[in-house]
Amino acid sequence: MRAIRKIRRGSVLVIVMITLLFATAALLLFMEKASVDLLVEQREAVARRLRVEAYSALEVTLAVLNEFRTAGNGLRNPAEGWSDPLAFAGYQPGDDRTVEVVFDDESGKLSLPHTNAIVLTNLFRGWGVSESDAEAVADALLGWMKHGHVYTSALRPRYDSASPAFDPPGRPLRSFAELAAIERVRELLYDPDGRPNDLWKRFVAAVSLLDFRQPNINGAKPDTLAALGQFDPSQQQRLDEYFRGAGAYQGRGPQFVQNPNEVQRIAGPAGDSSGFATTISALRVTVTVRDGRTEFRLSAVVAPPGGATTVHKTATPAVVRPSAAKSSAQQQSAPNAAQAAGTAKNAGTAASLRYPFTLLEIRENDEIPPPPPPPAGP
Repeated sequence: MRAIRKIRRGSVLVIVMITLLFATAALLLFMEKASVDLLVEQREAVARRLRVEAYSALEVTLAVLNEFRTAGNGLRNPAEGWSDPLAFAGYQPGDDRTVEVVFDDESGKLSLPHTNAIVLTNLFRGWGVSESDAEAVADALLGWMKHGHVYTSALRPRYDSASPAFDPPGRPLRSFAELAAIERVRELLYDPDGRPNDLWKRFVAAVSLLDFRQPNINGAKPDTLAALGQFDPSQQQRLDEYFRGAGAYQGRGPQFVQNPNEVQRIAGPAGDSSGFATTISALRVTVTVRDGRTEFRLSAVVAPPGGATTVHKTATPAVVRPSAAKSSAQQQSAPNAAQAAGTAKNAGTAASLRYPFTLLEIRENDEIPPPPPPPAGP
């Protein structure tokens, strides 16, 4: 009997020890999960505060830009004095945070909605693509973007034979992802596995999907200078040194031009500056707020009055049923009450807001694409 009692006592001790072991493990796991949850909540709370700081810094930046735009009849280049807008405005972030503002002239690129076959062919040839292939790729791209495009090369895309079949949209690109669907273009800009290659990255860095008439010569990218202005690499370098205040212009500091004809004085007689403007049509503003190891990034593309716009054309023309159609004259002569009230409300809002810039794009943190790599040499 005593042996049996000893065995039972031993079994109870084993069960108690196992129970304590599981309870301890569960408690440790709970504490670990709780600490992680608390850390996530803390970081989210800090990120929310940094988000407010980022938007405040953006508003201050736009206010400074508007002052320079008004005084100088347009923005041209940070060399005008707005390279550090927060310091200019005396802005001080709170709670030992740091705020950094970086500019990128989106209108220094080629506007794809306004780019023709010659410029596109020059762009691809500058990358070492053969003349015939460059013309075919440019032809395919224009055929995708324009209704009724007459192909000038031997290319005859058969999108109706795809699975599933589709028609080209007949309007400028709204996303660079569309490039994967365009014949000949995907052969140049994608690898055999369908992944974007280095030329795809170079195309994205050289071309803007926004609609503006002329690139800004004061912020023009090297590929823009080569494709549109036919400036050679040595001329591109001289212009870059002039705008950055480097090289031979180091003693003068960053400069800008107010007339495209001034470019020939800097770069030399070769090249053509007539296709360029001297003011910014679209500007990307990236605000980065840091608090210790926590970081919040905000990227916005803004356009001044009369500047760039997004693509508004639809892929297919709207079809209006005759039975439901009304002439514009009838609609204007007899608006209903809701239309009249909405029009009055919108008019009052537009009149009272008077915001100095149009917001074309805004992204936060992970939504912001990484900066494109520097273009490879010709």
